Amino acid sequence: MPHPAPSRRAEYAQFREIPTRWSDVDVYGHVNNVVHYAMFDTAVGGWLIEKGLLAPATSPSFGVVVETGCRYFGEITYPSVVTAGLRLGTLGRSSVRFEIGLFADDAEVAAAEGFFTHVYVDRATRRPHPIEPERRAAFETLRLPQAG
Repeated sequence: MPHPAPSRRAEYAQFREIPTRWSDVDVYGHVNNVVHYAMFDTAVGGWLIEKGLLAPATSPSFGVVVETGCRYFGEITYPSVVTAGLRLGTLGRSSVRFEIGLFADDAEVAAAEGFFTHVYVDRATRRPHPIEPERRAAFETLRLPQAG
C-alpha cells in the first residue's frame, strides 16, 4: 500500500503557532510522538475556546474524543516553532472530525498529520446529542472549498 504524500499549508483553514520545549525532545533528539498528540489537542482546543464553543462545565452538550490518529512524515526538533493547521474532515449528526497538520518552522509540507474525532454528548445522559446549529456553522468555517 503506497504511503500518502504529506499535506501542504494551503490545505488548512486555520493556524496556530506552538513553540517546542526542551522537554518535548526524546533521546533521539526529536520531538517525541506523544507531543504530536498534545499539539493536536492544543490546536483543536484553542480554536474551540476562541470560537466560544468549549464550555465543558456549563454547556448542555460537549464533545468527547472517540478516535485519534497520526501519520509521521518528518522530524520536528527543538528549538522550533510548529504551525498547526486545522481543517474540517467530516461533519455528522453528532460527530466532527478535525484534521491537523504540523509544520516545522517555515516548512510548506507537514511533518505530521493527525485527526481527532469528537462525538457530542448530552451533559445529563452522556448519550450522543445532535450538534447545535451555531456549533455546526462554526465547524463549517474549517471546511475547505472543493477543488475543481
